[in-house]
Amino acid sequence: MAAGHVGHGSAQPHDMAKAWQAALSRPSLAVATTFDASGKLWQASVKDGHVIVSQSGDQGKTFSTPVPVNSESELVAAVGENRPKILVGSNGNIYISYTLNLETPFAGNIRFSRSVDGGKSFSAPITVNSNLDPITHSFDAMGVNERGQVYIVWLDKRDISIAKKNGEKYSGVAIYYAISDDEGKTFHTNIKAADHSCECCRVAMAMDKDGTPIIVWRHIFGKNIRDHAMMRLDGKSQPIRLSYENWEVDACPHHGPAVSIADDGNYHFVWFSNSSERHGLFYSYSSDQGKHFSRPLNFGNFQAQASHPHVLSLGQRVFIVWKEFDGMATSIYLINSIDGGNLWSPPKIIASTTGTSDYPFLVSNGDKNYLSWNTDKDGYRLINLSGAAQ
Repeated sequence: MAAGHVGHGSAQPHDMAKAWQAALSRPSLAVATTFDASGKLWQASVKDGHVIVSQSGDQGKTFSTPVPVNSESELVAAVGENRPKILVGSNGNIYISYTLNLETPFAGNIRFSRSVDGGKSFSAPITVNSNLDPITHSFDAMGVNERGQVYIVWLDKRDISIAKKNGEKYSGVAIYYAISDDEGKTFHTNIKAADHSCECCRVAMAMDKDGTPIIVWRHIFGKNIRDHAMMRLDGKSQPIRLSYENWEVDACPHHGPAVSIADDGNYHFVWFSNSSERHGLFYSYSSDQGKHFSRPLNFGNFQAQASHPHVLSLGQRVFIVWKEFDGMATSIYLINSIDGGNLWSPPKIIASTTGTSDYPFLVSNGDKNYLSWNTDKDGYRLINLSGAAQ
């Protein structure tokens, strides 16, 4: 998946529409999972145009009968970087966000639904983006804080349309977000966070200990350098450059970053780069809200297509997983740190499959971390990292 996705304007409209339809018709292995306060695992996936939600009380061995979120079938984005999100608030509400693809290539809307009855039923999905032009509103990320505020952030092309009308150039897309102060009943006006994000790399979000969301994304610096930036969504902060690989590429790598924040307030980041000097997977942390970053740690086997890292921290315990392919099997590797990200264990394989598979994600029930991974051949797996980590 590290191959570039060439800028949207380079293909003929007919070819683009054909490629878009082919992408929409691909079967999906994408799943999202989260634990609630009681330790129940919740899973969102997509089937026949419906986001479906089920729960497991036995750590993913069996799941309840799925409940559909959207009653009418929709073109739900559910491949790779773009998939439904699921979170459970401290109030027990279950929140779902997803991208609804439109017939127009690369166009979409950000949708949101919630359940206030423990997942028995879901509200009719609403569109969160206020701009309804048939353009990109896509790659949503969602966060909920202890105050019950729901934040949704996404990539948005409305500023390109304005620039074109004015005869101006605009690189990449903008990042917009919306806030709900009433546990997801309604959302305030859309707010622009930043200009010039890469077009097809997921945005990552994590809640700081004060309830402020932190977002991380692949940003376009200068003419076409696609490194990473982070920002606190507190209404006054500016984007901060996170990585300096200086990867210059006129394409979107489809390879977004990840972020985790533990109760100690330290920010932990992982990302992918493919610049000639510095390439592969990288990890860095910040203990002062992004004023300074640790020197990036380069990890994974680049020759084995090391890709799609994810990070999760529980205080001083930090876990990182990623994918590698040896020509026969895809394996999920794990490294972990017990001192906040300074020293790391050797890489260890914790799961493998010979078929196609989803990206690896880490989830926590508060005191244990798990790998959440869906595979075509071996089904869904939830693997407790306590036994795997040294």
